This record gives sequence, structure tokens and C-alpha cells, in this order.
Amino acid sequence: MTNPDQNEPQMALSRRSSQHRNDDLISKVPQVTVAFWIIKILATTVGETGGDALSMSLQFGYAVSSLIFLAFFCVTLTIQVKSKHYHPFTYWSVVIATTTVGTTMSDFLDRTLKFGYVLSSIILFCGVLAILLAWYRTTGKIEFENISTRQNEIFYWVTILVSNTLGTALGDFVATDVGLGFGGGAIVFSGLLVIVILAHFFTNIKASLLFWSAYILTRPLGATLGDTITKPHAEGGFELNRITASLTILALMIIAIVLTSNKTKRVLGFRVRA
Repeated sequence: MTNPDQNEPQMALSRRSSQHRNDDLISKVPQVTVAFWIIKILATTVGETGGDALSMSLQFGYAVSSLIFLAFFCVTLTIQVKSKHYHPFTYWSVVIATTTVGTTMSDFLDRTLKFGYVLSSIILFCGVLAILLAWYRTTGKIEFENISTRQNEIFYWVTILVSNTLGTALGDFVATDVGLGFGGGAIVFSGLLVIVILAHFFTNIKASLLFWSAYILTRPLGATLGDTITKPHAEGGFELNRITASLTILALMIIAIVLTSNKTKRVLGFRVRA
């Protein structure tokens, strides 16, 4: 007859192994901390300046630039999906790919196809809602941290891709059509982010709703910041070189990733409510 006491170490080891496997799966995406949002804003800003650098400064045009960045997105996404663990540089490479292709695709819709910022924003917003609804109907919930299945991961990245494209259109709409300028647009979206942060601390709104709201809002914030840095003085910008600005912001982003990638370094971070 088996002694239950003899089975306890084996059961404990089994539980630890199971927990370790679950942690490996969950760790394919980072924890949502203050550091996460800082890096995200840097990624959206470099997406704006980098997208404009290729399409405007290097004169590839919106369509060709979109195809180039879409190819970059497919390559980085394939590496991300096939990996079994969270790799910071792989993850943030995909994010940058979504922000750059989002910039050029939004400009293609707005300026080449002449949809305009309002129609583009409406179409892309409906697209985000449709993806989130399909995600919920398929899996029963919408995730943002516990991405432990291939299905959730695909929904996660498609949502990010469309939301970053939407954010570009929203940023241009507020800055141009509304007439607030790029600096004014940055202030508006910063204010909206503050509202989301306050809702996180003082309301019972679902964390997933707050996360995706903040994720969408950080894109136009980064877009307006990027335009403020690179647009001509006549348009309210600092007129810095797009390529130089992109490389500088990318360097800052890399430094932030390196400083925060160690799991023992959580000084800048706090977890959002589950």
C-alpha cells in the first residue's frame, strides 16, 4: 500500500513543474507595468517617425512602404508566435512593426485613397470592435497578459495591428481636422490616458477594457509626439530629421527594454488589476 507521505514530494514537484510550464506560456507577453507603457509610447513614436521616414523622406510612398513594413510584421510575428518564451526584443520588434505599418497604412487610406481621417477612423474603430467581439465569442474572454494559447496570441496581435493603424488616423484627425495641432493633440490624448489611469484605480471597470483603451490611446499620443518632433516649424513641429529622430527614439527604447527586462527589476512597474 502506498504511503501518502511518500507521494507528497512528487506531487509538489509536479505542481511546480506545471506552474513553471504555465509561467513559460504566460511570459510570451510582458506584464503590464509603468515601464511597459513607457516603452509602448516610445514604440508608437518611432513607428510614426520611422514610417514617415520611409514613405516621405526616402520617398518610397505609402503603398510600397506599407508592403515593406507588412513584410517586416509577418517575419517578426512568425518568430514571436513560434517562440515558446517571452523574449523582450522579439515582442517589441512586433510592436514596432505594427506601429510602422499602421502609420503608412493609415496615410495610404487617408491620403492616397482619399478616405479622409474621419472615415478612416470610423472604419478602423469598427475593425477593432469587430476583432474584440470575435475574440470574445471565440474564447469567452479578451486577454491582455495571460496569452497562453496560439488562438489568443493571434487575436492579440491582430488587435494591436488594427488599433495602431486606428491610432494614427485619430492622431491626424485631432491635429489636422480639429485644428489642435500636433502639440495640442498630444495634450488631448495624454489627458484621455490620465482618465483611463484614474478609472483603473478608482472604478471597477474591467482591466481588459481599460488596457485596450489605453493601448489605442497611446498610439495617437505617439503619433502626435512623433509629428511634433519632425514636422516643419510652419506646422508646429521642431523639424528634426526623421531618420535621426527615429534612430534616437529607437536607442532610448532599447535602453528601456534592457533596463526593465530583468524580472527582478520592478522599481518602475506595477501590475494592473486582474
